[in-house]
Amino acid sequence: MTTTSGRPDPTGTTPTADEVAGELLGFLEDRTKTTWERDQDLFAVGGMSSLFAMQLVVHLEKTYGIVISGADLMLDNFRTVDAMVRLVGRLAAPGEATGHAGG
Repeated sequence: MTTTSGRPDPTGTTPTADEVAGELLGFLEDRTKTTWERDQDLFAVGGMSSLFAMQLVVHLEKTYGIVISGADLMLDNFRTVDAMVRLVGRLAAPGEATGHAGG
């Protein structure tokens, strides 16, 4: 459940994919003054620079209480809203490891 601000409920409830997508679409629209689709490639249409991608990383970390590092910082995780929703879902899932095994 989210609060009226679109942020996760402080009780620790994991937001649904649709809630995360809605919040992200709102964030993107607010920052870019453009309406986006969940499956639209933000980089291909010029909607995102590498600097804006880093702002998204910070936004996702603060909003969903996750840490995005290492292999999770790859561009494909930020290419579409749906990709970011999957990333948040994986990193915010209860019991998920916070890091990756080194190789």
